Amino acid sequence: MDSEPVGGRVASTSAPLRCAVFISGSGSGMEAMVLAQRAFDLPHETTVVVSNHSSIEGLVRAEKLGIPTLVVERTLNGRTLSREEHEVEVMERLAAYDVEFIVLSGYMRLLSPVFLAAWKHRIVNIHPSLLPNFPGAHAHRDVLEANVNLSGCTVHLVDEGMDTGAIIAQSPVPVFSDDDETSLSHRVKTEEHRLYPRVLTWIAEGRVHLTADGLTVEGVEGRLVG
Repeated sequence: MDSEPVGGRVASTSAPLRCAVFISGSGSGMEAMVLAQRAFDLPHETTVVVSNHSSIEGLVRAEKLGIPTLVVERTLNGRTLSREEHEVEVMERLAAYDVEFIVLSGYMRLLSPVFLAAWKHRIVNIHPSLLPNFPGAHAHRDVLEANVNLSGCTVHLVDEGMDTGAIIAQSPVPVFSDDDETSLSHRVKTEEHRLYPRVLTWIAEGRVHLTADGLTVEGVEGRLVG
């Protein structure tokens, strides 16, 4: 394959990459992203916040920030939608927002091949560990049980697996002997809020490419960037 830019086009501060942020919970990462976009005039913007739950703190945060919200729950007209049906409904309703790129931030659903094909190489996720170590929903617990002294966060492209997509960047944080899940989560989350806007800027600037040899980031050596 030829070199293919992740994101599809080179954006700018005057014509930013239009992103939808998908959330399922508190939305703290989404809020940090929007605040960074506004404070530093980044070449990407959040145009809509999407959730599969209607009663979550993240939607309140988005409304306070003046960001439109889109809620698509699994139940429609009294019927539970299949995963594919739900995602078709999401895509149909997302079309109104002229979105170019999808940012997963605590979105607790695996995306189907149908959705991934429609948004090929235009979806990223952030995970609270140094992948491929400790994938899944209980990363902090697993890190502590493994008695390791280093954790962190990873931004990666999304594929059909759980936290298995090509890694774009990682940032490490120490694990201390007296850590519990709450203290470790707080330390990792602080780093997530720093790393995610930075990586999205690389994508918007056209610096992240997929080639036959894997993923490359212009001007960045290796994946650890802390």
